[in-house]
Amino acid sequence: MPAARDAQLQHSLRVTEIFHSIQGESSRVGLPTVFVRLTGCPLRCVWCDTDYAFSGGESLSLGDILRRVAAFDCHTVCVTGGEPLAQKNCLPLLVALCDAGYSVSLETSGALHIGDVDPRVARIVDLKAPGSGEAAKNVWENLDLLTARDELKFVLASREDYDWAVSACQTLSAGDSASRAGKRRVFERCPVLFSPVQGQLDPAQLAQWILDDRLPVRFQLQLHKLLWGNAKGR
Repeated sequence: MPAARDAQLQHSLRVTEIFHSIQGESSRVGLPTVFVRLTGCPLRCVWCDTDYAFSGGESLSLGDILRRVAAFDCHTVCVTGGEPLAQKNCLPLLVALCDAGYSVSLETSGALHIGDVDPRVARIVDLKAPGSGEAAKNVWENLDLLTARDELKFVLASREDYDWAVSACQTLSAGDSASRAGKRRVFERCPVLFSPVQGQLDPAQLAQWILDDRLPVRFQLQLHKLLWGNAKGR
């Protein structure tokens, strides 16, 4: 068994950066966190703020990644991107981080299947609204896999995006209209997060829509941007 584990730690991934910061999103907001940002993404959201992670990076073994993470002496780890699940070795990385005793979250676009992610990981699924330009790539079956441990996030650029997100949490499946019978019951399944696209949707306006509609969602701003702007490694 130790030999198999040692072999697994030799698996490599393309990594854009590993850094220590304050978690700016999700229900873990405010927690000191080590971020492992993997390289590559099959999506091209029009408002993407991490396009520097689309290519480049360096090749690191799982063992190298674990050593760099350990150097920060921080219990909470977030694997993000790009789209981390675009690299097949993201799955064994998540397992290795959990085995090492970290509290692990995964930030994923929702465009790739999440069913094989280690159940100890909190899956933060960023379902793409129409304003992103990438809504057609959503894997709707992922919503049926969400548990109370996970979170569903919507980044919204307009009222149209907002209405779409509300419908996405309620209707039966991607092909169904909002008027058809049947509910996903996502609001009961896991925490749901609504965020405005910076510079496109007034945060106060989004907050008011949530209040007017009595939605059971968490409104959030990107705390790290309030603290440090769009600086890399934050």
